[in-house]
Amino acid sequence: MGYVVLHLDKSPDNEVPMTAHIARTKMPPNAIPELTYLNEELVEFSEGVADRTEAINHRLEHAGLTRKIGTNQVRVIRVMLTGTQEDMKRIAQEGRLKAWCADNLEWLRQTFGAENVVSAVLHMDEATPHIHAAVVPIVTGERRKFRKMKTDEPDKRRYRTKSSARPRLCADDVMSRIKLKEYQDTYAAAMAKYGLQRGIDGSKARHVTTQEFYRNAIAQQQNLQDNIGELLRIEEEKRKAVEHATKQEQAARAELHRTAAELNAVKGQLKTEKLKNSAAEVGTTILDGIGSMIGTSKVKRQEQEIGVLRQEVTARDESIESLQKKIQTMQTDHSQTLATTQARHTAETTNLTKRHEKEVSLLKAVISKATMWFPYFREMIRMESICRTTGFDDEQTAILINGKPLEYSGELYSEEHNCKFAVERVTAQITPDPTDKRKLQLNIDKVPFKVWCREKLEKLLNTLRQPTRRQYSHKGLKI
Repeated sequence: MGYVVLHLDKSPDNEVPMTAHIARTKMPPNAIPELTYLNEELVEFSEGVADRTEAINHRLEHAGLTRKIGTNQVRVIRVMLTGTQEDMKRIAQEGRLKAWCADNLEWLRQTFGAENVVSAVLHMDEATPHIHAAVVPIVTGERRKFRKMKTDEPDKRRYRTKSSARPRLCADDVMSRIKLKEYQDTYAAAMAKYGLQRGIDGSKARHVTTQEFYRNAIAQQQNLQDNIGELLRIEEEKRKAVEHATKQEQAARAELHRTAAELNAVKGQLKTEKLKNSAAEVGTTILDGIGSMIGTSKVKRQEQEIGVLRQEVTARDESIESLQKKIQTMQTDHSQTLATTQARHTAETTNLTKRHEKEVSLLKAVISKATMWFPYFREMIRMESICRTTGFDDEQTAILINGKPLEYSGELYSEEHNCKFAVERVTAQITPDPTDKRKLQLNIDKVPFKVWCREKLEKLLNTLRQPTRRQYSHKGLKI
């Protein structure tokens, strides 16, 4: 069982921005523009009143106030009425939203006075259906301060005051602590039949204002963009590091190939020297004698050089092995980072897909309800397509969809005959089809468009079929 949501707020002096927000002349970021047409004004304005701000001023001017309104006085109280999101969606799906709106309007009028409720708008283009109401705090009766003074000093003589029945503007009387608690109790009782109950009495929960909500949403969006930028920067640095390591590996491989070539050359020299040594084993004594006389030999020098080369090859092998391990570690880190990024992107794509499917499902439900609530809804969509195909622009199509006559000059296209007809000051209008009241039809000069096109085409064909008379000039002959 969900909870009711009732919030009252004293308004500042300027109501124009809130009126623009409620009337959607300024679209908020959390609203869905495609669903704005489902919003509904529940209170009919007085004659000559165009919007919510004018309705507030009209009530103040015609309330019979005898005192001048102060610059710091509260002129209107904003009231927001809704329920838990899941329960409000359930009420809408059950087809009870219209009854819910009527009960809310009845509670507002009984609680604050019918004349003081100057505006109430149902919003269906946000996540939770809700009502924005405007209440002008005009009350009657004695002031609270005067009643307290009378109670404290009952025997003190007082001067005669004005009648307590006169109307006065006082938001403090409307929003006293006792009355605010009473509003929560009575509103919960009125909404009980919709499965909604009163919230916890004395709860520390705080209402988030519209400005705070938008400010927090913008901050979260900015943080998300900053995080995405930082991740992309880290990803770019890792990519550059991998490229650098790959270049180092290629250079090391090239160096390894050069070292291997040098080693092969040295091995060839060693084989040659071994053959020479084998051939010279016969004269070992002589060579040893010569070596002892000279102090060293060519073979010993070459063996020393080979030892040095072997040490260099070993050191290079160790360096190459270290580089390969480093490259393998960096590739593993890069693969893990890519896998994490891909998983995150997959999760984001999945969330976006689910959100899109949810929005599509909501849109289908809204269209289904619109079709059920408004019998001409599908016909109006069909007629819009016909008007655009015929040649009317957006503004002209909007006038025709509203059922108003339109004077038109230009060209009209017939899809049935695949031709255009030039017209001058004809009257177009959409009316119910006399043969089927569930359908609409486009009329040109009060004639159905299809019939009108056939008549025009027949006239054109008849004109083309008539033989052309040749004109002869009779001239006299001179003799």
